[in-house]
Order: sequence, then structure tokens, then C-alpha cells
Amino acid sequence: MICTPGDDQASDPASKGEKLMRKAVICVGVALVLVTVSAHAWQGAKRSRDQAVVEQTIRDSIGWALTKDRPLLERIITHDADLFIFHPDSKSTVVGWDAFAKNFSFWLDPRFKATSFDVRDLRVTFARSGDVCWFSAILDDLAEWDGKPTGWRDTRWTGVLERRDGNWVIVQMHFSFASDRPKS
Repeated sequence: MICTPGDDQASDPASKGEKLMRKAVICVGVALVLVTVSAHAWQGAKRSRDQAVVEQTIRDSIGWALTKDRPLLERIITHDADLFIFHPDSKSTVVGWDAFAKNFSFWLDPRFKATSFDVRDLRVTFARSGDVCWFSAILDDLAEWDGKPTGWRDTRWTGVLERRDGNWVIVQMHFSFASDRPKS
């Protein structure tokens, strides 16, 4: 075995010492490699779990409306002045949780009914720190207001999430339409 003293029968004590030293160096090297490989495997598994949670958080930030699950949305959006959302029109910019929360009266109105949504081409990138990520996707977000269809199709959607107190929350989003897209 590499890491256990052998039955060296060398008659020279210096030779025995050199062999033991080589074995010790090899054992330390093997241990360092194993620790490094284990750390990378753990980081990869953690990143994979974070990826799944972040993707679900992104989808839930739209999908909550299908069942009007307000507590779900409240868990995944930051509740402070850091929240910022650009919408396609210039009148609907949201700055801070208080401005965002005013939309609940519209979303929870019985005349509003989310009908479907689709998130395509979702890309998520994590910062080296692992506590911030940003995303981009194409979104269809469809609904009815008082029985009349409304919503967005082929919407460009970007955003930033931050891990706060162990939970991923959305702190910024931007929705826009490509200027060269065909008019429907």
C-alpha cells in the first residue's frame, strides 16, 4: 500500500528515512487531490441544486398567477427598495416592493384570469460568488381581463436573483419586445 509503512529491510537508516519521506509526500499529494476532487464535486452538486431552484423561482414569478398564489409570489420577490422592474411601456416601471405590491389589487381582481404562460430559451448564469445570478428567456404570459384575451407573446425577459437568508429572490426584471418583430 502506498500510505502505510512497508516492511523495508534496507540496512541503511538514511535509505529507510528517504523511502518513508517519499511515501509521506505521496500520501499528502493523494490526500490533496482527493480533497480537491471532493470539493469540486460538492460545488457542482450545490450549483445543480441552485440551478433547479432558480429556474423554478423564475417560472413561479409568472406561474403563481394561474392559481393566484400570492404567498408564493411574496416569497420569491424581494421586499425592499432594491426591487426594480422595467416593463415594455414607459408608464409601468416598478421601483421598490411597495410599488410592486399595489399590483395585487389588479392581479387578484376576479376579472383578471391568468390562462397560460411559457418560458423558452431560459439561460441562467451564476456569479463566481454563487449568491447572485442573472437570466434571460423568451416569455409568453397570457390572461383574460373581464373575459377578453390579453397578454404578452415572444417577450424578451431578463432579470437578476440574489440569495438572501438562504433563499433565492428576484431583485430586478426587464421585459421588452424586439423592435423588428412582426406585428400581430
